[in-house]
This record gives sequence, structure tokens and C-alpha cells, in this order.
Amino acid sequence: MYGRPWIMVTLVVGLALASRAAAAEELIRLPTRPGVTQPYWLVAPAGAPVASVILFTGGNGLLGSQNRPILKGMNFLVRSRDRFAAQGFLVAVVDAPSDHLSGLDDFRASEDHARDIAAVIADLRRRAAVPVWLVGTSMGTISAANAAARLKQGGADGLVLTSTILAASRRVAPLASVVDVAAITAPTIVVHNREDACPLCPFALVDPFMAKLEHAARKQLIAVSGGDPPLSDPCEAQSRHGYLGIEDEVVGDIGRAIKLGG
Repeated sequence: MYGRPWIMVTLVVGLALASRAAAAEELIRLPTRPGVTQPYWLVAPAGAPVASVILFTGGNGLLGSQNRPILKGMNFLVRSRDRFAAQGFLVAVVDAPSDHLSGLDDFRASEDHARDIAAVIADLRRRAAVPVWLVGTSMGTISAANAAARLKQGGADGLVLTSTILAASRRVAPLASVVDVAAITAPTIVVHNREDACPLCPFALVDPFMAKLEHAARKQLIAVSGGDPPLSDPCEAQSRHGYLGIEDEVVGDIGRAIKLGG
């Protein structure tokens, strides 16, 4: 849809993993819009990938690739990237584009953001002829859903929303009020912790949200419970909201659902 950009690989680093062998990560910078580059971290599985996943962190969306190219963050998806690779997925962890170095904020629901993600999707398809799924968590669900709703050509094959933003605060609007979720046609998996104590993500609002996904080819709810005692605010990553202590279970559930096509 937007052409095939040239790829600029800027760095290869080693990721030391306590429970697994080290996995190589590449920092890729894709030219997208005029004068703009979209960085993402690529993590490859040990063998041929069964699918590709694009992971969208929560919060302000910044992962540190611009000034200090070291992938960092305690976000559920960021700290679980090796788990997805171990499931056989080619993993892309997207950072903010070069024109949003202060954070994504309202940009998450924009057409330009979807255009940048279209370039990442195309690059992953060039690397492996397998399905591409968008996976967002917390504020990252807005980025993932926005790309799924807007990209009718060159879009992803499926969507996973974990700890979806379902309620409003003074600074945050719920996903369904900023993204046209009825425009999402891809298979959609919604993952939520029944005990999520973040006021933006009450489990009671999951079913009403799923009813709005009226045109998704298929939709599935994966409801989990429990986790380790929280080490952070209820809306931060080291809590039930971020699946602390049950990462293997949740990534395993997501992986199986993606492999079954949602």
C-alpha cells in the first residue's frame, strides 16, 4: 500500500536470558512517511517462524531506541518477547517513530501511525511468508486496534488485545471511543485478567467491548486470573494488569490461539 521501504539495520545486540539461551535482537529503522523512520526490535525464533507478531508496549510507547539503542522496559509484552520467540514467532517490538520522541499519546489512534505499522507488516512479510498478528497491551491496545481498523490493504492477519483500555479517566479515553472497532474485520483475541485492578481496565466492561467487535471474522476471550503480589501501581506492568508471575501461561494461551487462527 505504501511501497516497500529500504531497510536500515543499525544495530545487533545480544539479549541475555536467565532461563533460555541468548537470543539475537536487531534494531531495524524503516523509512515510512517523508523524513520519518519507524524503529522496531526484531527477535527471531530458533527455527522457521510459524507466524510473526508485532508487539505494542503500553504507557507512552517509548522503548529507548532513539538515543540509547538498548531495548528496555518492564512492560508485559516487552519482557515477554523471548517467550513469543520460543513459541516459534518472529517478533517485532515497535518503538515510537522519529517524529514522536516525546511519546505516542494521541498519535496512537492516527492514520499516520497505522501507515508506519503497515511498513513494519510489509517488512515482516518480506522476511517470512507467514501470518502477521498485532499484539497490544494496555495503551498499546489502541495502537494495535487502530492499525487493524485502518489498514484494509497490507494489514495484519489477526489482532490480540491484552489489558484493553475500557474506561475513561481525565487523561485517557477508552479504546472504543478513539478507534472505530466496528471496522476491525481480522480475527480478534481479547486477553484480560479478571483481577485487573486498574480502573481503566475493569473486567466487567470486557463483554460490552467484545460486542462492539461486530465485524471481526472471529473473536475469542481469554480470561485469566491470579499472578504474583503486585510490585507496582495497579495500572503499571508489575501487577495483575501486566500478568506478573503468569507470563508463561498468558503467552502460551496467546500463542496457541494465534496458531489456531484466532
